[in-house]
Amino acid sequence: MKAMIYTEYGSPDALQLKEVATPQPGQGEVLVKVHATGLNAADRYKLSGAPFIVRLIGDGLRQPKHPILGADVAGVVEAAGRGVTRFRPGDAVYGDLSGSGWGGLAEYVAAPEHVWALKLAGISFEQAAAVPMAAVTALQGLRDKGQIRAGQRVLVYGASGGVGTFAVQIAKALGAEVTAVCSSRNVEMARALGADYVLDYTRENFAQNGRRYDLVLAVNGYRPIGDYQRVLAPDGVYVMVGGTMKQIFQALLLGPLLSRRGRVAAVTARPNSGDLAAVGELLQAGQVRPVIDRCYPLAETAEAFRYLGREHARGKVIITV
Repeated sequence: MKAMIYTEYGSPDALQLKEVATPQPGQGEVLVKVHATGLNAADRYKLSGAPFIVRLIGDGLRQPKHPILGADVAGVVEAAGRGVTRFRPGDAVYGDLSGSGWGGLAEYVAAPEHVWALKLAGISFEQAAAVPMAAVTALQGLRDKGQIRAGQRVLVYGASGGVGTFAVQIAKALGAEVTAVCSSRNVEMARALGADYVLDYTRENFAQNGRRYDLVLAVNGYRPIGDYQRVLAPDGVYVMVGGTMKQIFQALLLGPLLSRRGRVAAVTARPNSGDLAAVGELLQAGQVRPVIDRCYPLAETAEAFRYLGREHARGKVIITV
């Protein structure tokens, strides 16, 4: 099969399209013919090997442990291994492979059956590939870390990216009043996603307008932690999704000191088939829709990473296989 591989950490130039052996499904695994793969910030970090902590937590210190990137996959079951009971050949599925070896930037991938869910009939493979990591991260950040409740005031900083576009919609679906923070070019999109209020950060500083929020979800926020703490209502929660190493250390070191104003929490993507099913219900109900910026063929994956690295994508960037 064809696959986009990398054997050393570096820029998108390290990616090479090569012929490799097609995987075979093992016990409890299904082999999926890949139709589309969604890119995430996690793919960028794994490709570059930076920050260095990504190597320490299992990617390999000197060279990548998993040479084929791509966690968010949608495709059709080609074959089922021994013991598989939930799927059969021909089933359209999607899932998050970040906890089971990655491998989505290829024509075929084998992964345990528990990471997959049946694709909804009403959405395309590209839309399905946009969902798993970003939508589940948004859900876990709002529901588990933020303990969101109906009627609360929620601020989503970074509302135009992959996680942010889902966070705005999921927060609305859960009954919150949502304020989205984004750039000028994305204001109308944020409104179309259902945000009650939209702040253009090029014109207005959300931390200085006097408004307070019960929950702040900051996606790669690039702001001092004090700005987020300043806008929290008493007993509010600040949830950090991604961000720079400086922000991460600020949260670790200053979070306990700032907890008198509210609570500080961080969320990382954790694959969960139950949460993927919960997101699927929102998709089925029409309360959430994936936002796709661009689609690239597998052979142009390097260019897709370059575009993603410029950090101007609206929603998701998808690789079609």
